[in-house]
Amino acid sequence: MKIKTTQDSRTIQASLVQPSDTNYHGTIFGGTMMAYIDEVAAIAAMRHSRRPVVTASIDSIDFLAPVKMGHSICLEAIVTATGRTSMEIFVKVISENLQTGERVLTATSFLTFVALDEEGNPTEVPAVEPQTDEEKRLMASAEERKKMRKERKASTQEFISQLTIEKTI
Repeated sequence: MKIKTTQDSRTIQASLVQPSDTNYHGTIFGGTMMAYIDEVAAIAAMRHSRRPVVTASIDSIDFLAPVKMGHSICLEAIVTATGRTSMEIFVKVISENLQTGERVLTATSFLTFVALDEEGNPTEVPAVEPQTDEEKRLMASAEERKKMRKERKASTQEFISQLTIEKTI
């Protein structure tokens, strides 16, 4: 399988923050931003694998600054690391005041996607080769994030094994 570069998966998506996207503070709903992040990450994963994908995990979404109504929001996603069937995606969110041109790093997020074959089973994905210094740093730190994901998953499994589900609600 041919190794792909981060450029092969790079996806950029821009939107204008409309009144229906905002909360009573006049800033974008966190859930709306989460949906944008998941969508742009999925596109990057599909560009890399050229397969259908599913979201396996969202490690984190760090909201760093509010995005006001009337500003633009620009999301950039790349595949930063791959496993046999999985891809780690990094999403950087930048907001822009379209009147002043001021740009602010608004959020960052790491997600994991799994590529699927025609029967819906996990399938192999190409390796990824970073190009820029930022991409190289992201790849160098990917193994630590993978370790944290595994620890979190084990902890979650232990937690849910102790939950009860009522038959009626």
